[in-house]
Amino acid sequence: MQRRKFIRNSALAGISLSLAGLPSCIYTGKSGRFEIEEISADQLRQAMNEGRLTSAELTKAYLERIAQIDKSGPALNAVIELNPDAIAVATALDEERKSGKVRSPLHGIPVLLKDNIDTADRMQTTAGALAMEGNIASRDAFIVDRLREAGVVILGKTNLSEWANFRSTRSASGWSSRGGQTRNPYVTDRSPCGSSSGSAVAVAASLCAVAVGTETDGSIACPASVNGIVGIKPTVGLVSRTGIIPISKTQDTAGSFGRTVRDAVMLLQVLAGADPDDEAGTRAQPYIQGDYLQFLDSNALAGKRIGIEKSYLKNHEAVDKLLDEALQTLKNRGAEVVEVEYLAELQKNGDAEFDVLKFEFKDGLNKYLSTSNAKVRSLQDVIDYNKAHESAAMPYFKQEILESSQALGDLTDPAYLSALEKSAIHTRSVLTTLMSEKKLDAVCGPANGIPWCIDPLNGDQWTGYGAYSPAAVAGYPSVTVPMGQVEGLPVGLSFFAGAWEESKLISLAYAYEQASMKRSRPSFRDHAGY
Repeated sequence: MQRRKFIRNSALAGISLSLAGLPSCIYTGKSGRFEIEEISADQLRQAMNEGRLTSAELTKAYLERIAQIDKSGPALNAVIELNPDAIAVATALDEERKSGKVRSPLHGIPVLLKDNIDTADRMQTTAGALAMEGNIASRDAFIVDRLREAGVVILGKTNLSEWANFRSTRSASGWSSRGGQTRNPYVTDRSPCGSSSGSAVAVAASLCAVAVGTETDGSIACPASVNGIVGIKPTVGLVSRTGIIPISKTQDTAGSFGRTVRDAVMLLQVLAGADPDDEAGTRAQPYIQGDYLQFLDSNALAGKRIGIEKSYLKNHEAVDKLLDEALQTLKNRGAEVVEVEYLAELQKNGDAEFDVLKFEFKDGLNKYLSTSNAKVRSLQDVIDYNKAHESAAMPYFKQEILESSQALGDLTDPAYLSALEKSAIHTRSVLTTLMSEKKLDAVCGPANGIPWCIDPLNGDQWTGYGAYSPAAVAGYPSVTVPMGQVEGLPVGLSFFAGAWEESKLISLAYAYEQASMKRSRPSFRDHAGY
């Protein structure tokens, strides 16, 4: 079952800013001028290696762009909190580079993190919830340790759909009681999708080159799609969940956003690492690649068999046209496209996935809160806080998912075990059979339909597809790449394959990206104009 179905039932030296037309940040460096807007992490790496740019200068430039684009101007509201130590960290990393120490290709590059990821610094970790205000973690999340070791500058935290879109059946993606509403940079009255809304919008709007999001079912893929960027959702376990506010131990994972496949892969290879404290991470060690960039092969589609669910072929005429073009691109690059049917079989088990997530959310959140520095210590405390502060915490929609989760038993409950069998286990079986019988290398399809209007009172209006969802339920990887636009509104193409097959998906997604080149920069319009 698709998760979205149940969600539905200061001026700075050296920087000049122009807001005429598209917002643009021009940096004047030691060897010339270049735009911050749309510059890739790989280009930033090269500029630093060549001495044309320092991390401190870059960090200041992004902070200025956030002040101008995110907090005023189009007011995207993607960033919920800035790291007060970011420039100091960047300056220290510049000194390391001067001494000859470069930790990784991302050394000195600022990165934004979704606000459900613990950082043991002066920033909070709140999942966007007022109930979690003041929660400053005692320890970095495992992936934050890896980012710091790689020399990344943690620039700040991004807004998200509150509790990673696991609070109400009629929530508005990108809204949280602490952070307010994040907006799509292409057309600002349109949804940014969620729950990793702020991270995706920040990358799309060049508030950073790369950012970290998390997904349970669609929370990387859908924001990547509607914000015209690349999102990589890895196999559950490849990237640690330790120190991340949870929904589901079966489906949760962190992942990477970039404006190009290369950039998203640069971040993924820092995030990937076996964590002995994560039960899924203990299985990852044999499958982790030290260098995922080696799989960027523009000829990777040649000879591959790619499945497409038949029901996606004729759904919405504008999306159909984009999909037809995408499939033709795959064929032109040597792939065989195979029509398949699997959704009907997966949908037989109805709400089983939702039941699994509710059981696991209660269990996981209670464990997280019991050792956190939050003022709430349990799911029941969260529910009680929201009721006591209803006008601020729940002005548009309520908390029926929190309440129905609280009413459930523990993970020994036969109802949980039955739901798990019908959901993740059944989905893995169906996909394994499909891939084997049809001899498929991967399956693809539209990540979602055309982005809908933001409506905090009625909630999201999901527009179909969700080609990423079977992989999410199974715990398998997916990669979402821009497929084109409908009236200036982005739509993405998702590829998925079996467990631990990130290298294959990276190759296929890169080959499609290089052949199609469908990304375009945001227009920052306030309405679609039709």
